[in-house]
Amino acid sequence: MIKIRLARLGRKKRPFYRVVATNSRSPRDGKFLEILGTYDPLQEPSAVSINMEKLNEWVKKGAQLSNRVQKLTDPEKYAELVKDKPKRKPKKAPVEQEKAPEAEAAPAEEKAPEAASNEEKAPEAAPAEEKAPEAEAAPAEEKATETDPEPAEKA
Repeated sequence: MIKIRLARLGRKKRPFYRVVATNSRSPRDGKFLEILGTYDPLQEPSAVSINMEKLNEWVKKGAQLSNRVQKLTDPEKYAELVKDKPKRKPKKAPVEQEKAPEAEAAPAEEKAPEAASNEEKAPEAAPAEEKAPEAEAAPAEEKATETDPEPAEKA
């Protein structure tokens, strides 16, 4: 079967493509029957030059266009064909769906505890201040007793 597809040229990370008519069994960059045009995706906008007369001759002979070539030659027709095509289900969709309800529930739960904790913090703030000096004084006394015996033992 004859396919009209892209053959990659150019160097690493700098692609440049030829639109070629080739046997479907030949490798992507291998032997081809005829060059029909070029495609440069790096230019802004992408540069496409295809000899439509040669392309139509190959299509009349039974050649089939690859998806990318069809999109380059007639984007409107390609959009219509793809619109009706059923989409594959993503592999990780169930995991994302499980995370989504948790993400929605978490902000609602966070807002409610913040409001409750703010109300609780206000009454507790005063006792915490009273407890703080006592708590600081006790460790200071323990430290003083620990440092005093050491010099006494040395003497």
